Amino acid sequence: MHRSSRFAVFGIGRYGTQIALALASKGAEVVTFDNNPVRSEQIKDEVALALTMDTTDIRNLQRQRVQDMDAAVVAIGENFEATVLTALNLLDLGVPRVIVRANGENQQRILSSLGVKEILSPESEVASVISERLIHPSIGGFLQLPDDYEIAEIRVPESCIGRTLGSVDLTNRYELRLITIRRMFPAVSEKDEPTEHIIGVPKADMVIEATDTLVVFGTLTAVKRFLDINT
Repeated sequence: MHRSSRFAVFGIGRYGTQIALALASKGAEVVTFDNNPVRSEQIKDEVALALTMDTTDIRNLQRQRVQDMDAAVVAIGENFEATVLTALNLLDLGVPRVIVRANGENQQRILSSLGVKEILSPESEVASVISERLIHPSIGGFLQLPDDYEIAEIRVPESCIGRTLGSVDLTNRYELRLITIRRMFPAVSEKDEPTEHIIGVPKADMVIEATDTLVVFGTLTAVKRFLDINT
């Protein structure tokens, strides 16, 4: 991870605290925001900076240069109005990635309509998984398995585009087993949208395309090594 990786976590209840601590444990610079001074006091020694403020006021965020963060996680669980206003402020400030917690389908629909692209469901999203997605943006998502193994979705590194699967040699070179490829296909007509399809069992002579997502089985260490070498 690059040393300049900086993340903001808004709302440091149990869920937000887990995400902040997971990010900090990986060496990221983490700034937390909460309107409860007791919570900020409890976490201040574990993160780079713990601030107590009203994040629904965009001027407060501007003063803290939140717009310079690599990503922001909004985990305000008890106040959906504050969640919405904080998320809108972050989108208006142009934060590159805005990830927001939602409780239930209605909140997910509202956040999606506001332009939030990444929405968390605390029931299914573990804090350690969120931290890995933030630290390694090329990992679209993954399913943790026993013994440090996982099934990961990897956005194709630029150096692999135009090469065959055989020449990349995921199995022997990186100890990763390719399960399948998710590929975007162009629209058939102007009225249609591009569609994504699964390439059943890819063969060694298949050429990797820029829109591909590789679905692989292996350890997180092996996934990181593949990305580090090819990015």
